[in-house]
Amino acid sequence: MSNRSGADTLLMERSELMFPTLTPEQLGRIGDHGRRRSIERGEILIGRGEQAARFFVVIAGEVEILQGDAGQMRTVIIHRAGQFTGELHTVSGRPSLTEARVRAEGEVIEVASDSLRSLIQNDGELSAVLMRAFILRRVSLIEHGFGDVVVVGSTHSADTLRITAFLGRNGHPHTYLDLTRESDVQTLLDRFHVAIEDIPIVICRGSALLRNPTNTELAACLGFNDPIDPGPMRDVVIIGAGPAGLAAAVYAASEGLRVLSIELSAPGGQAGSSSRIENYLGFPAGISGQELTTRAYTQAQKFGAEVLVARQAVRLLCQRRPYIVELDNGTQLAARTIVIASGARYRRLQIANLSAFEGTGVYYNASHTEAQLCAGEEVAVVGGGNSAGQAALFLAETARRVYLLVRSQRLADTMSRYLVSRMVDHPRIEIRTSTEVEALFGEGRLERVRWRQVESGVTDEVSISHVFSMIGAVPNTEWLNGCLAVDERGFIRTGQDLESDELLAANWPLPRRPHLLEASVPGVFAVGDVRSGNVKRVASAVGEGSICISLVHQALRV
Repeated sequence: MSNRSGADTLLMERSELMFPTLTPEQLGRIGDHGRRRSIERGEILIGRGEQAARFFVVIAGEVEILQGDAGQMRTVIIHRAGQFTGELHTVSGRPSLTEARVRAEGEVIEVASDSLRSLIQNDGELSAVLMRAFILRRVSLIEHGFGDVVVVGSTHSADTLRITAFLGRNGHPHTYLDLTRESDVQTLLDRFHVAIEDIPIVICRGSALLRNPTNTELAACLGFNDPIDPGPMRDVVIIGAGPAGLAAAVYAASEGLRVLSIELSAPGGQAGSSSRIENYLGFPAGISGQELTTRAYTQAQKFGAEVLVARQAVRLLCQRRPYIVELDNGTQLAARTIVIASGARYRRLQIANLSAFEGTGVYYNASHTEAQLCAGEEVAVVGGGNSAGQAALFLAETARRVYLLVRSQRLADTMSRYLVSRMVDHPRIEIRTSTEVEALFGEGRLERVRWRQVESGVTDEVSISHVFSMIGAVPNTEWLNGCLAVDERGFIRTGQDLESDELLAANWPLPRRPHLLEASVPGVFAVGDVRSGNVKRVASAVGEGSICISLVHQALRV
């Protein structure tokens, strides 16, 4: 079989999974969750941008899926008998990216969003068929640029990188126009009366114009978050939606708890930006961090967890129950228990002018967004952990040369053997041990880097415009304002690690000691990278988030 015919076969198989035809038995079970009704040619079943889009299964006739602006709509697919509408936004309740219009009269089963989620939760066979199709359709929308967002910016703009990374990490399809490369961008700017100095701009849903929006403003425009009622008491509020927080959300929601998760940027946390995770159980060929965490995020929503994106917890009031989590917009949420999974961030390089290059040459993630900026160029990765090794290998796929700068003398002391072996043999990776970045140079953007060999004192100054810094870890615990006992580096102490004097200072009120993963306040737990003594592995974070919910149940029984 030729490569061409093999590729065609794979595409055909993928298309059949994206747009399957349901069996009569499956149609019958879906019918129990919806209502049958007739449809007329030209009828709009789902409007583009419709919130909490409904779900339709075609019994007879044809339904055309369209995408684009008014007057410039293009056909994505035509659904016929036995096929169904929808993609991931149908489950999450976010505004629809496409329009569903009747092409030929007939009959459909109409299912409301809540009924669809109930169907997915309770019918294992249909859940697998629908969720697989929804995920593959979202991937296809991203690959082909079928989205409702246009970003106009520059690769030399830190805010442009922030916005495109935010959209990418949240899996939202968008079109990017670079002012330095696109000859007809000025026509687009003139249409909206936008000056060059206003960029980056975002055209949201084809009409709303946002000038350099914050992530929160962009999330609001795109309808990422359902309105949250602050009144009801939650069983558990989870701070952070990395692997640990997502695992906690999945298990809490699947076991019937009322759960709300709060995430500052995008589901997945630091792990979500990893180009490939190869030592996670069950994925021998590896899986990208975004793919793994997107599946987990979808799983949490499937079981009914509420998730807030681009919102930040700024204060925890833990003096009495119910505990209160205050958000950056002033909203206060009451919870019987709290799970803190706010993670950690990489330490910043100790260089005086570092802030001038953050986002314009110095980066803390090595995702596809950042990798596109340095194709064919020389780059430097600073760090000796697995994240740095994975980043170096990923960037070496497109960069001309990757320098891995490691402070320690032996890379094997801090990095998994399989990564070390692969990098040593890679023709485009050069490992420099006992090396530190000493200075950064450039006008408006990074142009040169100077590093020093610690033992010899010899320095090198290299023309490099992209540095990926992945050193150390600083916990995201500033917002706790002294509410919980932490170690000397700010990580939250839990369980047996809590000393008697720490519990005394915290006025621990119970005769028992804290549970495993429980902090110095009863019913408040810490999991993942934010916890003192954590194991820096995705599998460990997932395990802690899962185990934590069994302890939450014990706390709720008190």
